[in-house]
Amino acid sequence: MRALLVVLGLLCLPCMADDFAPLVVEKKIALPGVNGRIDHLAVDASRQRLYVAALGNNTLEIIDLAAGKRGSSTKGFNEPQGVAIMPGTGAVYVANGGDGSLHILPQTEPTSAQVIKLGDEADNVRIDSSQHLVYVGYGRGALAVIDPGTHRNIADIPLKGHPESFQLDRVGSRVFVNVPDAGEIAVLDRATRKQIASWPTGDLRANFAMALDEDHQQLLVSFRRPAMLAAFSIATGKELARVQSCSDADDLFVDAKRERAYLSCGEGFVDVFSMHEKAYSHESRLQTVPGARTALFSRDLDRLFVAAPAHGSQSAAIWVLRPTE
Repeated sequence: MRALLVVLGLLCLPCMADDFAPLVVEKKIALPGVNGRIDHLAVDASRQRLYVAALGNNTLEIIDLAAGKRGSSTKGFNEPQGVAIMPGTGAVYVANGGDGSLHILPQTEPTSAQVIKLGDEADNVRIDSSQHLVYVGYGRGALAVIDPGTHRNIADIPLKGHPESFQLDRVGSRVFVNVPDAGEIAVLDRATRKQIASWPTGDLRANFAMALDEDHQQLLVSFRRPAMLAAFSIATGKELARVQSCSDADDLFVDAKRERAYLSCGEGFVDVFSMHEKAYSHESRLQTVPGARTALFSRDLDRLFVAAPAHGSQSAAIWVLRPTE
């Protein structure tokens, strides 16, 4: 009888894996006609809209999440990379890597944009809601500070190389910036608009994705060489732990409610890490498609959105993943 139970248990392992998977695929929203690389995403939770920077297609795709389908596709961009939504006004900020411009689209007229010329390769965009400012990484090394009231670039904070992902802390005035060309994590002060610290990454290189876990006072950074997730002390910059991850990572998010981290990789996986004894460990891996390196976790909607580019006979799509308890 015991042997039979063991056999039955082995046969049910796939079922158990599905039942207890930390992420499940809820739906896939097709984006027919969208070709090439897809970059970053932003969500307007109140209006149930997901904004997708379709870099290779030179379009901004707007997804109607309530209806589960594409709402519109806006042209006129030049390799759109970063996208962010201003709370309150609903204005959409789109950074273009091709010509280094920042497009500002009003919520009421998403096809009419004001344009700010920044420089080469405008990339990630972040909103400082407390100070009502917009930060854009661009060029060979700078964060632009944008006044959304006047639509002017009011300051540039210099860096030692092109900035990849960066995060603004909620309780202080710091900005943490991945600068892979300099082999460092730069720490900036938003009040003085100067770099106040440099955290060398040592043998870990190509730091692209980043997430801030302020509950545990950790900065999570994903590296491509080697493929690794590392945690650093927010207070000192000291490396606390590292764990292997999927490769070609580009987006990383903390799910504070479940004490998890989600890492999307171009290798074709989403890695899930869980907090155990004050350190993140690898929990599971969900297969997506090659090139699906960008994603967005919405705490308000409690969903992880993964951008899957067209692959083979499959059209591009947004995968909607639901976290489980």
